[in-house]
Amino acid sequence: METLFISHPHHLQKEALPPTVMALGYFDGIHLGHQEVIRTAVDIAAERGYKSAVMTFHPHPSVVLGKQKQHIRLITPLKKKEQLVAALGVDYLYVVEFTPTFAQLLPEQFVDQYLIGFHVKHVVAGFDFTYGRFGKGTMETLPLHSRGHFTQTVIPKLTIGGEKISSTYVRKLLQNGEVEQLPRLLGRFYEIEGTVIGGERRGRTIGFPTANIALNDDYLLPALGVYAVRAKIGSDVFPGVCNVGYKPTFHSSQEGMPSIEVHIFHFEKDIYGETVTVEWHRRLRSEQKFASVDELVAQIQRDKEEAQRYFNSLNENTCILPEKKVF
Repeated sequence: METLFISHPHHLQKEALPPTVMALGYFDGIHLGHQEVIRTAVDIAAERGYKSAVMTFHPHPSVVLGKQKQHIRLITPLKKKEQLVAALGVDYLYVVEFTPTFAQLLPEQFVDQYLIGFHVKHVVAGFDFTYGRFGKGTMETLPLHSRGHFTQTVIPKLTIGGEKISSTYVRKLLQNGEVEQLPRLLGRFYEIEGTVIGGERRGRTIGFPTANIALNDDYLLPALGVYAVRAKIGSDVFPGVCNVGYKPTFHSSQEGMPSIEVHIFHFEKDIYGETVTVEWHRRLRSEQKFASVDELVAQIQRDKEEAQRYFNSLNENTCILPEKKVF
């Protein structure tokens, strides 16, 4: 897949671009609804002999349009999004810089400059996709603005348990710590990526050494607490438990980013400086303050045993992801 980063106003010439079937959206999360949009574009492109493309935007529009949000953490930061889009068989990823000037484009200007001007032959988007200033452009107005230059496919709302599959729903589950629900929406376990850094080394002194993870990107973290996780280091995958929080048994302050500490079962290698992917499986409990270190150690042992039972049951029952799992 080829990725093109585009600033507005762009200077790309239509004649220099291949005719494409374009999937449109911000696509934070690349959940099953997003995957349906992108797969449909890939399939139509193959049927019609065109290249497939995805157009997304960066940074998040709410950062540019919202007066209060200066920064937003993401389910899939751009690098991760790029990897997931490529895995769906897309030929081109267009990353358009979302700026105040770009946001002021009228709907017809967006279509002229970024769809017709990009040699798009067919557009695929979700039923609620909007474009142009104030989101005035919709999938209902798109045929008018296309003026016959391209056709379109609208993907209807996808639901699970009566709830719309959406980035908002994924965020809600993450913020509640309900990571075990995410595979039903994402088609994969939720993951973050980071680098192992030096920490307080307290875990080693109490018998539970941990890898302290510094995030490599603006990932949205699950709610504070203790989780059953898998740690991916290179091509190896290890079960473990992860604490996300401020370690209230030892610290009174809850300022700044919470720490991410993973205790990997039966693991003794030195991995400082290495990249680790944390795969979130189940929340075991909330973070809490203990009266003594001994109480904390006893609870960590119980957490470890519960996580081990979970992973043992997981090995016995592999049918945990939706049928459309591709990642």
